[in-house]
Parts: sequence; structure tokens; C-alpha cells
Amino acid sequence: MYSPELFFRRPEFIHSLQQVIEFLGTFAFAISGIRHAAAKKFDWFGGFVCGIAVAIGGGTIRDVMLGVTPFWMTSSIYMICTIFAQVFVIVFSKSLKRLDNTWFAFDTLGLALFTIAGMQKTLACGFPFWIAIIMGCMTGCAGGVIRDVLLNNIPVIFHKEIYALASIVGGVTYWVMYSLGIDVSVTVVTVFSVVCVIRYLAVRFHISLPQLPTEDE
Repeated sequence: MYSPELFFRRPEFIHSLQQVIEFLGTFAFAISGIRHAAAKKFDWFGGFVCGIAVAIGGGTIRDVMLGVTPFWMTSSIYMICTIFAQVFVIVFSKSLKRLDNTWFAFDTLGLALFTIAGMQKTLACGFPFWIAIIMGCMTGCAGGVIRDVLLNNIPVIFHKEIYALASIVGGVTYWVMYSLGIDVSVTVVTVFSVVCVIRYLAVRFHISLPQLPTEDE
């Protein structure tokens, strides 16, 4: 007899869900990187490099540490996603420019989606949850660090609003819901919402972690 609960737990469903999440995260992060490059007056090639660095940087580091082939080397769809993201930014640049929260929105979407994708892939490789939480955070945040280094900026996660912590809280939420036996689809939606809400509240109310004291203080 057909059971929706068993369907959502099937390996093929989880694999398909992971791929969809990675595609959406790639597109969202690529747009974020390309828009930051545009603000620095980069050309089309420079924009593509920044876009792809954000889109695949964190996932590449994750896969190397997990001992698997980097995800973008097994399918050209990730490069194609970045190309579409660049075309999207070029075509709709004037419209996007009028949206003050565009950068924040795409960056937050990418963070949430890649956090989930990183955790799911790590768990699928048989690693424990504490490793999955770290890899989820790395998948979501490392690309942004690479982007900021390329743009000669201080990485956002080191000095501004709560960013990496939102990913970690999302990872812990995933672990708790997984431990309780909650459906993967419900868990994914919840974790996505948790990461986005934390990022929104952090930016809206200027919440950040305390700065390290200097020697003069």
C-alpha cells in the first residue's frame, strides 16, 4: 500500500531533493557573487569567476574533505546555472538595482539551501551529525569568503551580522528533527525557514557577535 511517509524517506527522493536544493543554491549564490562583482566594476568574465567561486567554492571544499569527487565535476548543470545567473543579472540589472534587498535575499537563500545540501551529502557519506553540521556551514559560507577575497573585501562572516551562526543553528535544527524521525521534506522546509529568519532578524535589528577586545582596551 502507498505510504507518503515511506515515499519521503526513499533514497531516490532524498537524492532528487538534494540535487534540486544544490541547483537552487547554485543559482542564488551565483547571482549574489555576480552582483558584488558588478558593484566593483568587474567585466563579464570577472563577474562569472566571482559567481562560480561563490556557487561552487564551499561545496568543492566540502567534497574534497569528504573524499568524494567535487559535485560540479560530475554534471555541467552547475556551470550552466552560473551562466544563466550571469545572463539574468545582465538582462535585469536595472530592475535589480532598484531592489535594495536583492543582494541580501539571494545571499540568504543560497546560505540556507547550501547548508541543507551540505548536511545531506555529508550524512549520505556516512559521517556523524557533528561533521555534517560543520560541512553544512562550510558549504554555505566558504564560497562567500572566497568571493570577498577575490573582491579584496573583509569576509562578511568575520565582522558583520550573524551569518555562519545562522547556518550552524540550521544544522542543529536539522539534527534534532532528524533524530525525532520527522519527514525529510518537513525538515528541509523548517531548516530553510530557520536560517532565513535568523539572517533576517540579524540584519533587521543589527545583531552581531561581540567583537574581540584589542590590546588597547
